[in-house]
Amino acid sequence: MNLDAQLTALDPATWTARLQEIADEHGYFEPLGAGHMAAFIDHGKSLLVSFESAEHARRFNPDSAPRGFGFVERLGWSSLTIVSEDESWFREPQIYGYFDRLTDDGFFEDFDQVVFYGAHAGGYAAAAYSVAAPGARVVAIRPQATLDPAYAGWDNRFRPARRTDFNSRYGFAPDMIEAADQAFVLLDPGPMMDAMHAALFRRPNVTRLACPRLGWRLDVALDQMQILAPVIEAAMAGSLSSLRFAQLWRARRENYSYLRGVLNQLNRSGHPLLAARLCRYAAARFDKPPFADRLAELQSEGYLSDAAQ
Repeated sequence: MNLDAQLTALDPATWTARLQEIADEHGYFEPLGAGHMAAFIDHGKSLLVSFESAEHARRFNPDSAPRGFGFVERLGWSSLTIVSEDESWFREPQIYGYFDRLTDDGFFEDFDQVVFYGAHAGGYAAAAYSVAAPGARVVAIRPQATLDPAYAGWDNRFRPARRTDFNSRYGFAPDMIEAADQAFVLLDPGPMMDAMHAALFRRPNVTRLACPRLGWRLDVALDQMQILAPVIEAAMAGSLSSLRFAQLWRARRENYSYLRGVLNQLNRSGHPLLAARLCRYAAARFDKPPFADRLAELQSEGYLSDAAQ
């Protein structure tokens, strides 16, 4: 299916209007209160349910389109996108009611496979709302388990959201994935808060997949490596595992952000010879600092001389 999305370089209001046009043509569009909307594209028997910030989609997604649109066009999937206008963590009664209605109508039973996907606040929502479709699979990138101060008072990053109700319907994300077939939590284990949230996802059906040195824009980095789409495809096929992810994760060796993170760590930990070898490797691939500059510094100090190689 060709959606003819044309969502790049649009202001927020025009982007939303265009999204509504596309959804109305191929499925439906439904506002969910003042700050959320649902866009459904009805096509194949595999369904990707994604939770996304409109701003993030416009700035970082391929073609500035909801994540599911690419799978509709390439693989013939259906797509249900829940869009937020801001970082709401999708905690709105209208969204609870919407997923209640989908469950009551047997909506998810019309599909052979269902994957819930999201990153950050969307990762929380993907896990939390997956309970509406027992047997679905979940791909959650650096999700929060909850921001309720009683459970996550140690996370002081999102103070305004701590006033949000995380205790009513679809609340504590680690409990909501109990009915999922499989849930995959992707995280950079370096940032302590992200690691602590991921540790709360402790059900037997959860696999945590470490993506070190990629930072908080983890989904963007995985897109740059061209492995986020294969991760979602493998989840839909039921073939995603720690081994399969390790195979995909090899792409980090050609990723600028990852290699720069490794270099920063080597510089901090005092391993100049390893840093010089990394810089030589990376400088041959990326025509920009810091690799060539740092390599020159280290070579001036005698590293990677004939005797040091």
